[in-house]
Amino acid sequence: MASDRRFSYNGLKNFNGYGTKTPFLIGVAGGTASGKSTVCSRIMEKLGQDEIDHRQRQVVCISQDSFYRELNPAESIKASKGLFNFDHPDAFDNQLILKTLQDILDGRVCKIPVYDFKTNSRKLDEFVTIYPADVLLFEGILVFYFPEIREVFHMKLFVDTDADTRLSRRVLRDIRERGRDLEQVLAQYTTLVKPAFEEFCLPTKKFADVIIPRGADNTVAIGLIVQHIRDIVICNANLTGSRGSFLQSAAMMSS
Repeated sequence: MASDRRFSYNGLKNFNGYGTKTPFLIGVAGGTASGKSTVCSRIMEKLGQDEIDHRQRQVVCISQDSFYRELNPAESIKASKGLFNFDHPDAFDNQLILKTLQDILDGRVCKIPVYDFKTNSRKLDEFVTIYPADVLLFEGILVFYFPEIREVFHMKLFVDTDADTRLSRRVLRDIRERGRDLEQVLAQYTTLVKPAFEEFCLPTKKFADVIIPRGADNTVAIGLIVQHIRDIVICNANLTGSRGSFLQSAAMMSS
């Protein structure tokens, strides 16, 4: 499906047929609370992208969590009791994920749903707008599970964090941010989250181009990835003579 869009930045101009450059797509997978979003945040920070207006960013990040599908009434009841498996591949709107990634490859402006974890539903009439960029980070627990989605990425990263750390982070996050109680979080982790990780997420580790042990604490790995992204964007800027402002912020990366 994506073979005609895949490319390498080897000094050649890469266009998508719509008059714009084909962005470099990076998939970031890993278990729940492994530090995927933190890794992406560190990358954005080191590239100076976290302080730039979202309409002007050359590097953008999207979470798979935004693409949880709408639940039917029976599933909503299960979710309210902590019995719905949000770590299963079928919990996501995978067709929307694929369409969004394809639209991004085509250089189109995209609207991303906003998911409310307290109500287990999408927020009505609320979206995040993603503008064309040079690099896209797409992070989530199962971004490598479906071949059609996995093959879209030009680079694949897997954040590898030990189970105890992931559990403690999950407990704190779900209680503080998602309104869950401790008993429900632990029961959900034992019966749904851990088995789903072992069955669906962990086997996709073999598809990664780069494995990042210890997540965001691995500054060496993040530094190498940042340098690679910087090289890609600089190559693009030199080829097109555009986005010179990014070169200045990227040059400050290691300071």
